[in-house]
Amino acid sequence: MDLARARRHLRRRSRRALRPKGDHSGVVVPPPVIYFAFLLGGWGLGQWLAEPSLGLATEVRRGVALALILGGLLLDGAAAGHFRRLGTPPEPWKPTTVLATGGLYRFSRNPIYLGFAITYLGLAIAMDSPIALGLLIPCLIVIDRFVIAREERYLSARFGAEYDAYRQKVRRWL
Repeated sequence: MDLARARRHLRRRSRRALRPKGDHSGVVVPPPVIYFAFLLGGWGLGQWLAEPSLGLATEVRRGVALALILGGLLLDGAAAGHFRRLGTPPEPWKPTTVLATGGLYRFSRNPIYLGFAITYLGLAIAMDSPIALGLLIPCLIVIDRFVIAREERYLSARFGAEYDAYRQKVRRWL
């Protein structure tokens, strides 16, 4: 087998290995783990580099952080509760039985990930970590490209035209 043929074979094999096995989106890493890894990585890097503070008074920082954390958690809870009321799991590694289009899902296709992002923002502010704050953007890119994109392919295959119409009507984030 020549080198080019071997490479093609390995590429096809690795793509097959990444395809979901079973009825789910095939998300490899749970999204909360991704957010947590970026947050902790940013905070740790900031500690190592002795990063400067955000420059907010402690009381202001705590108040803003608390409001964002609570807001994010409420958004997550409401969105996950909607899934539970529909009788379908919110976890992307479990089979989706019903397409969620009501409640918060009328305004965003991903209110749980939006809630995670708001919570992350609050935690980064609470930790007074500009680096963790700055890593929110790369974190959201990873979520968008490697989690949401997989979920959308799965939902499109599972629900067809119904999901495609919903996707045309409702934005991915806001």
